[in-house]
Amino acid sequence: MSEILWRPDDDTIAQANLTAFAAPRGFTPPDYDALHAWSIERRAEFWSAVWEDGGLIASRQADTPLADDDRFPGSRWFPGARLNFAENLLRAAADPVQRHRVAIVSALESGQRRELTYAELAAATASLAAELREIGVSPGDRVAGWLPNVPQTVIAMLATASIGAVWSSCSPDFGTEGALDRFGQIQPVVLIACKRYQYGGRTFDVRERAESVAAALPSVRRLLWVATDAPDAIDDALRRFSDAESRFEQLPFEHPLYVMYSSGTTGKPKCIVHGAGGTLLQHWKEHRLHADLAPDDTLFFFTTCGWMMWNWLVSALAVGCRIVLYDGSPFHPTPGALMELAERERITAFGVSAKYLSALQKAGVRPAKTHDLAAMRSVLSTGSPLTEGGFRYVCRDVRPGAWLASISGGTDILSCFVLGNPWLPVRIGEIQCKGLGMAVDVFDEFGQPAQGIKGELVCTKSFPSAPVGFWNDPGGARYREAYFDRFPHVWAHGDFAEITEHGGIVIHGRSDAVLNPGGVRIGTAEIYRVVEALDEVVEALAIGQEWDDDTRVVLFVVLRQGESLTAELRTTIRGNIRRQASPRHTPAVIAQVPDIPRTLSGKIAELAVRETVHGREVTNLSALANPESLAAFSNHPELAQAD
Repeated sequence: MSEILWRPDDDTIAQANLTAFAAPRGFTPPDYDALHAWSIERRAEFWSAVWEDGGLIASRQADTPLADDDRFPGSRWFPGARLNFAENLLRAAADPVQRHRVAIVSALESGQRRELTYAELAAATASLAAELREIGVSPGDRVAGWLPNVPQTVIAMLATASIGAVWSSCSPDFGTEGALDRFGQIQPVVLIACKRYQYGGRTFDVRERAESVAAALPSVRRLLWVATDAPDAIDDALRRFSDAESRFEQLPFEHPLYVMYSSGTTGKPKCIVHGAGGTLLQHWKEHRLHADLAPDDTLFFFTTCGWMMWNWLVSALAVGCRIVLYDGSPFHPTPGALMELAERERITAFGVSAKYLSALQKAGVRPAKTHDLAAMRSVLSTGSPLTEGGFRYVCRDVRPGAWLASISGGTDILSCFVLGNPWLPVRIGEIQCKGLGMAVDVFDEFGQPAQGIKGELVCTKSFPSAPVGFWNDPGGARYREAYFDRFPHVWAHGDFAEITEHGGIVIHGRSDAVLNPGGVRIGTAEIYRVVEALDEVVEALAIGQEWDDDTRVVLFVVLRQGESLTAELRTTIRGNIRRQASPRHTPAVIAQVPDIPRTLSGKIAELAVRETVHGREVTNLSALANPESLAAFSNHPELAQAD
C-alpha cells in the first residue's frame, strides 16, 4: 500500500462543498466511487446539478441538458441555453454587499501592488467593452492580447467576453514569429499589447515587436496599449466611458469564448476553440467541488496569460473569491519570492508547476521554517508529473498539514481529467481521483481498459468542456484526427498513465514521448522521478534513440553549477534507475547538457530533442522559449558510440 501523506479530518469533510453537493443526491463521504459512477451514468442529471449548484445566470434555459449523447464527438450540451461568460464571473458586482469585496490583487516582482474590488472590475470591464464596441467589435470577432499577468489583461478578457467576441492571448516573452504563428491564424480585429514588462530584475521593451505584429496582421483595426507604470488604454476607456453600464450579450452555450494553442513544436500551433458555457460549468465544478473554494478564499496560481492555468485562475471569480495575479520571475529577488507573496496575501490555495516545486527544493528553500503560511490550506501542482520527492517536499518542507492537490488535464480541454478531492487521502505519487462527470479510463494498445497497468489516458463519454472545434477546420477533420483517430468515439488525451488499486492516477509522461526499448513502453516521468531526486541533477530529459533496429534510452542531464558528469555519477544514476524503476529504464547513454529546451509555456520539449538527435528538422523553433539550447543536442559526440 502506498504511503498516505495527508488525510482530511472529519471537519474538513463535513464542511466541504463536495459534501453539501452530494448529500441531497444520496451520496455520503468517503464513497467517492459511487458519486463518480452516478456522475458518469447519469451525466445529464449530474451537469444539470452542477448548473443548479452554481446558480449560473442564463437569460434562457436549455431545452435539454444533453442532446445527441450517442455522438462523440458531436454531442450537444445545453442546447437552447443563452448566457454570457463575463456576466457570470462578475455577478458578485451586482450584489450590494459582495461588490465591495476584493476581486483581484496584482503583484509585480518590483513590489508594486494593486487591488480591484468586484465593483471596480465590473466598471472597468463595462468601459473597455464600450471602447471595443465603438471600434466595431461584435460577437464572433477575435481580440488578441499580448500581455503580462496584470489586472488589465483580466479586464480585457472580460470586456471581450461581455460582447461575445473571442479572446486569445500570449505572454510578452513570445517572439514576433511565435505571436504571429498564433494570432495570424485567427485574424484578430483588435490587438491589446504592453510596451514593456519586467522579469528577473530587468525591464524588457517590447513596443517595436508589438507594432510589427500589429502591422503584419491586416485584420487589426486598432492597437491598444497597456502599461503598469503609466496611464493606458484601460484608463482612457474609463475616462471616456465612465458612465458605461454593463451589457452582456446573451449567446448560445457553445458560443466561442477562447482560442487556445497547442505547443506547436511539430508545426504551427493548433488553434483550439473553447465554448463559454462548457468552460464556465467545468471550471465551477473544479473550483467548488474539487478545489473546495469558497468566497472567503484567496487563490493564486503562478502562470502567464499564455498558459491555460491563467484562464482557470480567472474563472474562480465566479466563486466570488479573491484571486492573486503575479507577474515576474518566481525566484526574484529571492528564491522564496512566491512564498513571501503567499505569506503577505494570506493565500489559502497556492498553485504552481511541479517544475517550480522541484527548483525550489533544489535551491534548498524550506518555507515551513522561514515563512508564516498558516493560511495556506492547499497546494495545487500541475504542468508535469510531481515526483515522489516533490510530494514529500511539499508535505514536509513547504506547508506541513496542507492538502496537496495535484491536477492534470490540459489546454485541449481547458480543464482537468484528474485532480484533487477533499474527501480522500493523498497518497505519495498519485493524483487523488478522476474528475466528476469525466469518464476517464486507461486503455491498453488494443483499446481495452487497463486497470493497474500503464496505458493511454482516455475519456469514453462526452463532456461540456470538450473543444467546440479547431479554428479554420470547417469539416472537423483535424479535430477528429487529433483526439478520436486512435480509438473510435473515445477521446485519447496523449498521456501515458496508470490507475492504481486505490483509484488514484499516476501520469507517466506524454504518450508521444514514450520510450520503447525492446518493445517495452516506458514513460519518461518514471526516469525523471529517480534522476531528479539526486542533489547533483537540476533537470533531466530522456528520449528514445533509434539504434541497431531497436530503440535505446538516452538521458540528458543539467547539473548544478560546479558539478560534472563523472564516471561515478553515471554509475549512481544508472544504479538508482535500475533499482527504483527497472533495468529496461536504464539509459544506454548519459550526457551532460547546459540547458534543456522548453516550450513557451515552460514544458520540456522532448520531441524537439528527439528530432534534433536524429538529424531531423524541428519545424517550428518559434514555439520554443530557448531554441538555442538545441545546439547542444545536435551531433552530440556521445550519441555516435556506446557509452
